[in-house]
Amino acid sequence: MKLPGKRQLNLLGFAACAGLMSFALYAQYQLYLDPCPLCVFQRMAVIAVGIVFLIGAIHNPTGWAGRVYALLIGFVAADGAAVAGRHVWLQNLPPGEVPSCGPGFDYIMESFPLSEALSMIFQGSGECAEVHWQFLGLSMPGWTLICFVGLGVFGVWNNLRRI
Repeated sequence: MKLPGKRQLNLLGFAACAGLMSFALYAQYQLYLDPCPLCVFQRMAVIAVGIVFLIGAIHNPTGWAGRVYALLIGFVAADGAAVAGRHVWLQNLPPGEVPSCGPGFDYIMESFPLSEALSMIFQGSGECAEVHWQFLGLSMPGWTLICFVGLGVFGVWNNLRRI
């Protein structure tokens, strides 16, 4: 059995990212689960991975260009996995070690210089440590972490393989 080409599998990666974002928006607007600052950065990483997959599908890379797409997908997925991993870590802290709740994402971005705002967001807050949704015992950041690892491995493999 012959595997689909790089273009088709990059489109599949893009569709997976679109599905993840669709669920995130469903959770926000239908389940009323407002995203915390770390969730916003995870969404940005999902969108970035999806854009790289889409451009890779349009370009249909061969040779060294495939390595560039593999590197970009791997890098962005690893960044997203790092944010999701930090989020999962915060959610699993003992109650006494959870940081206090801080200001919201919009306030942080409007009120502080970018470097200070990013530092505050990545430290996380009590808001980020709350678990409001679970599926099969994993929180949304846990599933996002699994998706980033899966998408990263898939994207690197697909764009490095020889057809």
